[in-house]
Amino acid sequence: MALTQQFARVPPDYLDRCRTSALTSPGASPGWDPPDGDLLDTGWALWGLIRYCRSTGADPEAIALLDRAVSGDPDGNVGFLDHDDVYDGFGDPPRLLAPAAVADVAAALVRLQLGDLLADMPASAEVAADVCGFGPRSDIDVREHLTEHFVALREFYRAAARHTQCVVTWVD
Repeated sequence: MALTQQFARVPPDYLDRCRTSALTSPGASPGWDPPDGDLLDTGWALWGLIRYCRSTGADPEAIALLDRAVSGDPDGNVGFLDHDDVYDGFGDPPRLLAPAAVADVAAALVRLQLGDLLADMPASAEVAADVCGFGPRSDIDVREHLTEHFVALREFYRAAARHTQCVVTWVD
């Protein structure tokens, strides 16, 4: 099974309940089970977008924004989510963006001009896929694939910001 980038948007009190559950339940289970509508799986697409942006010398602020949106902030207190019920333990444990950070990221994602970032995308699907780290494949429209997942991420963050939610990120 391939590893993919995962996101959940949850209210702060949900994280508080998970923290309490982890402290009081057998096996330190956090009781993590956000509604399906508050989960997002972007596969490898956003990693490919970040890799492509780095390879083209894109604006470092745009790259930092995408990296933060995908990786979360290092100072979130969500160690209680470092549990088999949340993720498979492959890679780093889940990370958090608190509501204020979510609002900042959401606003910046709205301002980001994806078309400008992808302006020099190779026309060949095989070359474009390779540049993004997907390996040489010609079975997808890479620009469309990256755009679809970027738009999903942007809308996910916008909804989380509207509802003053946190975003938890992890690889599973």
